[in-house]
Amino acid sequence: MLGPALLKASRSPRLRRVVSSTRPTRRVVDRFVAGERLGDALRTVRDLTAHGIDVTLDHLGEDIASAADARASRDAYLRALDTLAPLNLARRVEVSIKLSAFGQALPGGHELALANVEPVAAAAADHGTTITLDMEDSSTVDSTLAIVADLRGRFPGTGAVLQSYLHRTPQDAVALAAAGSRVRLVKGAYRESAAVAWQSKADVDRAYGQCLEILFRGDGYPMVGSHDPRMIERAQQLAEQVGRAPDTYEFQMLYGIRTTEQQRLVSDGFQVRAYVPYGADWYGYFMRRLAERPANTLFFLRALASRG
Repeated sequence: MLGPALLKASRSPRLRRVVSSTRPTRRVVDRFVAGERLGDALRTVRDLTAHGIDVTLDHLGEDIASAADARASRDAYLRALDTLAPLNLARRVEVSIKLSAFGQALPGGHELALANVEPVAAAAADHGTTITLDMEDSSTVDSTLAIVADLRGRFPGTGAVLQSYLHRTPQDAVALAAAGSRVRLVKGAYRESAAVAWQSKADVDRAYGQCLEILFRGDGYPMVGSHDPRMIERAQQLAEQVGRAPDTYEFQMLYGIRTTEQQRLVSDGFQVRAYVPYGADWYGYFMRRLAERPANTLFFLRALASRG
């Protein structure tokens, strides 16, 4: 019941004004979002990379209503890549893209999203970096993976994201665990029915472990998207079992979450990448993250209390 209410709230201009002007809320948001402007994000990028943490940069712009909005999202990524180029950080910083922000949900969305993401993939390659296509709700999986496959023909470093709570994901992991393939594995945060996704935490965790093993035993480059200490430990165990060197996989965590653990992993010689969102649409991002799963709401409330 809480999820639909929060999704409705994410589209309310009046509530946005209220929330945006509330100091405690902004304190929490500032912990998880690197700011509204590219300059804000670049300061965060410099700080993280100076501490040995790589970055995947996400411009917030999921909630679009037109092809013009989609082109604006594309242009924001092109500006970000052009700005990063002279900073000599390209090898440390990639970008993550939600295809919904590039028009995937609009009429003719698959072709529109592909047309918009191609120049971003090309610009990333020109600047010595790459892109990763985020996974969204289950209805987008086939389209997103098809676009990944299309882009990898010209831009082999294009990364994919798999969500372990979807029943289909082990098969997708097998297909993607190939040489040169970069795959971020996450548990999944969208509200899905029991017909397509595991509902219990135990089942989701079990599926995550299964998919993690598929990726680590494959020939690709696994990206362990988890804050769960058990999954981090399991990844390290798998790497030892199959003889993976630390530079053949990485851990990925959200900006502002388990920062001490991120730094510990770097100190222990592991590759760590922080997922850093920025942009004026932080309110919609923030509310959607709360709406996707009840546990997200509890997490942010605890964070608010701890910051207070």
